[in-house]
Amino acid sequence: MYETIYIIDAFTNQLFSGNPAAVLVLDFWPNEDWMQKIALENNLSETAFVVKEGKDYRIRWFTPTVEVDLCGHATLASAFVLKNYRGETRDHFQFLSKSGILPVSIENEIIYLNFPTYLDLQKNQKINPNQLVPILGKAPIEIWEGKDTIFLYSTSTDIGALAPDFSKLTEIPTNRGYIALWINELNDDKKSDYEFRFFGPGMGIPEDPATGSAHCNLAPFVSKKLQKQIFKSHQKSKRGAEFYIEDQGDRVSIGGTAVLYLRGEVAKAPN
Repeated sequence: MYETIYIIDAFTNQLFSGNPAAVLVLDFWPNEDWMQKIALENNLSETAFVVKEGKDYRIRWFTPTVEVDLCGHATLASAFVLKNYRGETRDHFQFLSKSGILPVSIENEIIYLNFPTYLDLQKNQKINPNQLVPILGKAPIEIWEGKDTIFLYSTSTDIGALAPDFSKLTEIPTNRGYIALWINELNDDKKSDYEFRFFGPGMGIPEDPATGSAHCNLAPFVSKKLQKQIFKSHQKSKRGAEFYIEDQGDRVSIGGTAVLYLRGEVAKAPN
C-alpha cells in the first residue's frame, strides 16, 4: 500500500523556482520517526503532513533533521494540494498547528496565509558588524535579534553577493535562522519593497529558496521603516520567490502562487 506524495514549487508561478515542498495528506497521524525519515529521504527544506480534523486540517512540518513550529512555503503548498487535488472546494479554510490557527484564503489563484507576527525585535549592540565579514562576506549596517537574526544591508547587491560560511554562522546565537535584508527605502525600484535571503544551517537548511515564515519578523520590521503596511517582496535566492505581504499588526498576510512539480507514491505509513 502507498501514500500519495506531492512536490510543489511554492511562492512562484514557474516550475524550478520558488521553494519545493513535499506534501502528504494522510488519514491518520503516523509516528514521528516515520515522518522524520520521510522528510530526510525527501531532502527538501520542509515536508508537510496534513490530516483532516472536522472541517479543519492539522498540519506539521519537518526539515530533514527536525520538526519546526511554523513553515510558510510548505503551508502554501499544502493549501494548493488540498484545493487542486484533494477535493477542497472552499476558498476559505484553516490549518491547526503548533503555532495556532492559520487561516487560508484564495483569491484569483493567489493563496493568502495568515500567520502570527513576531514583534519582539531588539537591536544587537554586542556584535561588531565587522566581525561578520569572514562569516558572511560583508558587514551589515545593523544587526537585529528576534525569532530570526536580521542582518540589515544598504543595497540589494550586498545581499546578493553574500557567501556565508555556514559552519561559522551557526556560532552566532539565534532563536531560529538568519535573514539578510535590504529595504527599498528610496522606492527606486518598483519591483519590490524589500529583498532578503534566509539561512537556516542549524535546522539543516543552509539557504532556503523561499521562506514565507520569515515575513512574521520582516513585515512589522519593514512596516516601521517604510511607514506602510502593504508590500511586495522578493527572496533573492538562486531560485527566486515572490510574496504579497500585508502587515496586520499581530498578524501578517502572506500571499503567493504555486505549481505542481511531481505527484507520486511512497510506502504507506505504519499504523
